[in-house]
Amino acid sequence: MLSFLGADENLVFVIALAIMLLIGLVEAVGLGTSTLGHDIDLDGDGDWLSWLGVGQLPLLMLIVVFLAGFGLIGLLGQQAALNLTGALLPGWIAIPAAGAAALPATGLLARLLGRIIPRDETTAIGIDQLVGLHAEIVVGRAAQGSPAQAKVRDFHGQVHYVMAEPDLPGVSFAEGDEILLVRREGHVFRAISGDRPPFSNWIDR
Repeated sequence: MLSFLGADENLVFVIALAIMLLIGLVEAVGLGTSTLGHDIDLDGDGDWLSWLGVGQLPLLMLIVVFLAGFGLIGLLGQQAALNLTGALLPGWIAIPAAGAAALPATGLLARLLGRIIPRDETTAIGIDQLVGLHAEIVVGRAAQGSPAQAKVRDFHGQVHYVMAEPDLPGVSFAEGDEILLVRREGHVFRAISGDRPPFSNWIDR
């Protein structure tokens, strides 16, 4: 068995399985790379990517599925060749063949897993989604042409720090002032006073 796995013709397949196991180990101890775990959004021209399983699973899991399929198909194919001919297939034949077979297998398994594994939900929002939210000036004094840093909490409770200035001339905001972000121009938000009426007046609105 060890001589079979250690054969030069099988080295690529063994490495693929080893990488798959390494990724699983890294994820298990919490050191995974979040970027690789993100889902991929497909546009209208991504039918062939969808066929390969892209978009069905997080990218990292898709890579793991492909590596597993490639490694196992390659080793099983080499074992079959050894049983039939008494020799292993050369790498220039076995590797492309295993890769070609692993692609549809990956797509099929990704679609099956995608139906039973819940998709990760993201709390990331676009910067323009902060428009309409209340913020607080935390650093500096804001005037037109001289923005100050403001702190705003999004719908998911995450805090963002943005640059904001008054939308109206002759208005300024000091540290601690509450503002309402009304639009964005480049990297600066335009804002109006966000003072709310007393608690008893707006709680039931």
